Amino acid sequence: MAKSKQPENDNTLPPMPDRRGMEGFMTGLFGGQRGSDPTDAAQDVMYEAWEATSRSKRIALARKALKISPLCADAYVLLAEEEANSVEEMLDCYQKGVEAGEEALGPEGFEEYAGHFWGFLETRPYMRARAGLAAVLWRLGRHQEAIDHYQAMLELNPNDNQGIRYVLAGHLLARDDIKALRKLLKQYEDDCAAAWLYTRALLAFRESDPDAGKLAEEAWLANSHVPGVLSGKQPLVASTEGYITMGGEDEAADYVEENGKAWQATPGAIAWLAEVTRKLKPRRRRN
Repeated sequence: MAKSKQPENDNTLPPMPDRRGMEGFMTGLFGGQRGSDPTDAAQDVMYEAWEATSRSKRIALARKALKISPLCADAYVLLAEEEANSVEEMLDCYQKGVEAGEEALGPEGFEEYAGHFWGFLETRPYMRARAGLAAVLWRLGRHQEAIDHYQAMLELNPNDNQGIRYVLAGHLLARDDIKALRKLLKQYEDDCAAAWLYTRALLAFRESDPDAGKLAEEAWLANSHVPGVLSGKQPLVASTEGYITMGGEDEAADYVEENGKAWQATPGAIAWLAEVTRKLKPRRRRN
């Protein structure tokens, strides 16, 4: 997902280290070939960039990486996140990142890694760029293009380490593409995340499924804050560190921001959820 630009104050330290920087350590730990060709060397520079605490240094390192190899997809990802001044500029960066990633992997890479993308470090820059591209396309109203990208990413990586399915489910719900949503929910039917369970409950309520109440209870056990946030009785509490707390208020806020309109557009859904979960409050909540 695209992030907002970092503050201009270069002395502002990020609250937590960028996980992307850890991939450089993983490459060395597992005996990967670092710097063996220009694209590898450029990626090494990007590992340094992800760990840099200065925005200006991160941007400079991304530019350095592109001089070493124009096929460094992560450099375009960083520039989209931190240097682009408009959504159009972000789109351009992400498109270049996807193209660079495709060329770097080549047809052989797609054939070799298909079904296991993200499990190989070589694929991650491309997947980051493609996720960013899809997010920007959605912002621009090019909804079907965004959905096509997300669906293709899940085909490349069914394990979905990036959480693409949650974004896609919200978009399908927003577009009322129930057939595709059902298929997606079935594909990950064992998912116990709050976002997944609440969306399943909403769909069951819409279809008068007799299991709707049970699904709502399961969702509440995963995150008891969502009904209150949906009804307006609890405030939206955004994450302050960029990480979501499972079962926390920030997780509830994230879900409602993405899917609240779908609940509001379903007559009686929010009141039904409040009533079903009201009697559950004496129960012990899941941590």
